[in-house]
Amino acid sequence: MRLLACETESPETIAAALRREPVGDDASVSQVAASIIAEVRARGDEALLELGRKFDCAGLNQIEVTQAEWETGCEQVEPILRADLELAAANIAAFHEKQVRQSWMDSSGGRVTGQLIRPLARVGIYVPGGTAVYPSSVLMVGIPARVAGVDDIVMCTPCGRDGTVNPLVLFAARLAGVSRIFKVGGAQAVAAMALGTNTIPRVDKIAGPGNSYVNAAKRLLWGSVDMDMLAGPSEVCVVADEFANPAFVALDMLTQAEHDAESAAFLITPSIELANFVMQEIEARLETLPRRDILRKALEQNSAIVVTRSLDEALALADVCAPEHLALMVREPFAALGRIRNAGAILVGDYSPQTLGDYLAGPSHTLPTSGTARFSSPVNVDTFVKKTSVIYYSRSALAGVSDTLVRLARAEGFEAHAEAVRARAKLDVAAL
Repeated sequence: MRLLACETESPETIAAALRREPVGDDASVSQVAASIIAEVRARGDEALLELGRKFDCAGLNQIEVTQAEWETGCEQVEPILRADLELAAANIAAFHEKQVRQSWMDSSGGRVTGQLIRPLARVGIYVPGGTAVYPSSVLMVGIPARVAGVDDIVMCTPCGRDGTVNPLVLFAARLAGVSRIFKVGGAQAVAAMALGTNTIPRVDKIAGPGNSYVNAAKRLLWGSVDMDMLAGPSEVCVVADEFANPAFVALDMLTQAEHDAESAAFLITPSIELANFVMQEIEARLETLPRRDILRKALEQNSAIVVTRSLDEALALADVCAPEHLALMVREPFAALGRIRNAGAILVGDYSPQTLGDYLAGPSHTLPTSGTARFSSPVNVDTFVKKTSVIYYSRSALAGVSDTLVRLARAEGFEAHAEAVRARAKLDVAAL
């Protein structure tokens, strides 16, 4: 891993080491995604079956998971894992229930203004497959949608080589309140949910992480439906002082770096001693971990340790990083918490490992990546609702502001706007 010191490196060099580029528009990937979208638009289910046979299961003969398949899959989940997923689901639901907001109206002097908060009618959630299984992602995206009051939650996920969906994913979908599941992955899943086919209904919004082709399809179809975010590779930033446990720091860095070779792990600390201990700990742990090849690439290519001149400087650089996950392993973590502006999720203290946030604590682990925590939020209840403004004025209330409205409309050159007010003013005068 790179080791950088604020005393010797320029601020620009430090900032560049900590910043991740937002998910980009790779021309070759976008071209492939665009061709897949065109196929789905033109041929619907037929295209989905062809692509499924090409990428997932050569013998795929149906897109939707049947109720019998769903039941069989759920029955295959071990009782202890069922209980674990049920606990996670309960925590996620309890956390998100606190976010639910109500519509409101404000009335005074013949005027009513307000906001209607309504859940989306149908959303699609995407759950990746490939090298790992993600029942946790089903819960972390599906449950906030259910709590928001979404009527219909459909899910797309690639099937395995045998044409089935992993039982853990099926059981998690049942806990999350998913209505229907489709064996469709990649850009074609985004296209199917955004455009609709004979089998897969068109949704209002798509949420859930995916690979570069999924992100490209999201970008191309954004506007046909809404999207949650363009989620990049996983990342973690640990801010730690001289009191931190090197093993805890190293393992939290390895936790996110093991997702894939594009992941990143950062340590920002005022202690050179801790930095050295953490590097030693990481090297020792790597030898025992099954995904060590992925970890080495992620650590060598994308990660860094930065030694600062003070804890204040470390906290300021954490905001520059704006990471997906931020761990505060310092002597007074809640005091440090108040200093942080930019992070997707903050794990506070020595005994709040990244694993807790990924699976069980309650907040969704679908988080802004690549520095986008500067301006965006994790998946939450608000992701799945829309807000509509309400305006009512009585005759007398409109009369009281009609001159102002006419002047403002004419100042912008819109005479019809002005006439719409004056016509009502004339009627009011006639009525009097």
